[in-house]
Amino acid sequence: MPRLAHDKITWLTYAQLGLWGFFLYGFGPVVPLLRDEQGTSAAVAGLHSTAIAVGAMLGGALFPPVARRVGRGPAIWLGLAGVAAGVTAFGTLRALPATLAAVVVTATFGMMVISGVSVVLTAHHGPAAPAALTEANAACAGMGILAPLVIGSTVDAGLGWRPVMAVEVGLIALVALAALIFRVRLPGPAAPTPAPAPSSTPPVPSGATPVPSAAPAVLSTAPAVPLTAPAAAPRAGGGALPRAYWIAWVLMAVTGSIEVCLSLWTADVLRSHAGLGAGAASAAVAAIVSGMFLGRLVGGRAALRYPSVPLLLVALAVSLAGFAVFWTAPIGWLAVSGLVVLGLGNALHYPLAIAIALAAAGPSADKAAGWASYSMGVGFGIAPVALGWVADSVGPHLAFLLLPGFIAAAVLLALRLGRALRAAGGLGVRHVADVAVSPVGGSPHVGDMESINARGRA
Repeated sequence: MPRLAHDKITWLTYAQLGLWGFFLYGFGPVVPLLRDEQGTSAAVAGLHSTAIAVGAMLGGALFPPVARRVGRGPAIWLGLAGVAAGVTAFGTLRALPATLAAVVVTATFGMMVISGVSVVLTAHHGPAAPAALTEANAACAGMGILAPLVIGSTVDAGLGWRPVMAVEVGLIALVALAALIFRVRLPGPAAPTPAPAPSSTPPVPSGATPVPSAAPAVLSTAPAVPLTAPAAAPRAGGGALPRAYWIAWVLMAVTGSIEVCLSLWTADVLRSHAGLGAGAASAAVAAIVSGMFLGRLVGGRAALRYPSVPLLLVALAVSLAGFAVFWTAPIGWLAVSGLVVLGLGNALHYPLAIAIALAAAGPSADKAAGWASYSMGVGFGIAPVALGWVADSVGPHLAFLLLPGFIAAAVLLALRLGRALRAAGGLGVRHVADVAVSPVGGSPHVGDMESINARGRA
């Protein structure tokens, strides 16, 4: 088993991804409060989630050329500087077009952070990269627990939600200062490749790209949200993606819809149905992130022991049970307990789906990772607006009954995915944990895919 070394570069990249998680998981509780300020409908407020989806795909396209020009490490710092500028604008501007534009800017640069951390950890740790990426995602969720708590405390103190944006900028500055004091340098621009010596045998193109494409991130909520960067180019040997991949693609869109709707509108339900005040409801969103944090700490080991499709079905069942407790609870503490259970189930939805999808794609893994970004864009861009539109008519509590519908659709897709994988000879059914059970991981190497495929055919 590969050993994971926790050196300065590793800890710095964990902290950098955690800075993005602080914003991302704090963003959901802010949206209902911002809607109250702006006097908009729930559907219009949900456009802020669409703005995150747009920005994430822009950032995914921007990262490869920036990283090639300045290096992966400087690209991460550029991303954090852009996040600081975006959240500053988001926290100071009040008009709807301005806040939407600020969210697009923040998500664009946030995706550069996610992409850069993914490829730096993948290159730095080699065979131990999946473990490093899983830990980085746990750090992201861990920081995400803090943001709703900060929002809840500032709202209860009468300061509103905007101070949390100042906290984000301060944390970015603090991490940059620590990197300077401890002299932690991330990879800079790659050295130019020397021209090959003349030879009678023509060189064989490798098909490799200078900067690996970023795999999905959750916005997962996000919200963590996730989202993936489009691949810079398919690897050699990439062809048409198989049917199992496209089923997993739709599954990612559906499960992404579950997470983003919970992130944006849970606080509203807690206020309208469970009797919590605005500050307490915003802070209670941390219960979902806490459940996801715990679920992802233990989920990687579970994925090594059990087949992925049955494990995904169990996770969906846990989410449904948690939702039932949350939705029916008339009192705050019981509703919050349901949210923790919901988070435990949600923790494995996207990681398992993307791992299965990339395993099914085989040598077209880079191409598959690029297309995966659009599945998350669909989920994050459409579902919150749809739920907000329904909530404007029937209220947020009844509108949340869309979520069991999403879970039921995900169950049907998972069953269909299992049949498609069996028809393909068991590809990726048991060993997808070898890819990476992490929504912020880098795209797997072709050799990893071929190994998984060989085991599936055996």
